[in-house]
Amino acid sequence: SPFSPPSPFSSHLRYFNKGSAPLECDKEFWELRDSVVQCELLILRQLGFHVSIEHPHKYLLHFLLSVKSLVNRHAWSRTPVAETSWALLRDCYHGNMSIRHTPQHIAIATLYLALNSYGVELPVGEKEWWQVLCENVTEADIHAVISDLLKLYDMEAKCV
Repeated sequence: SPFSPPSPFSSHLRYFNKGSAPLECDKEFWELRDSVVQCELLILRQLGFHVSIEHPHKYLLHFLLSVKSLVNRHAWSRTPVAETSWALLRDCYHGNMSIRHTPQHIAIATLYLALNSYGVELPVGEKEWWQVLCENVTEADIHAVISDLLKLYDMEAKCV
């Protein structure tokens, strides 16, 4: 038979089933491949073919550095605001939040939730701290992200 390059199916099969023979390129193989392609196309259509997203990590880093300069350094070192914000941000990837909300709003919301969880207060000015960092965010946007995150935690709790 002619040489065929290794397929993801064969590689996956051999990785998880050590010692198994490579998949034969028979009718079943091509049906499986076509099924996967159809599933991928369905997912792409659902995403509107927008598969490149901007991640909120760079925004959270910038926001953390900005907020840290506003907080008493002893209060900052006593509370794991940064660690909690990063953990909340990572959890946002377990759902569809990264395609439902802007990266800036996700970053602000995770920082907002972490600060409120630890009772860390920031100086009050003409604008809220989150409006200074991200002009187009509203309190409703922040609460929408937090609500989605809490729903995600609730869903995971029900599964366990």
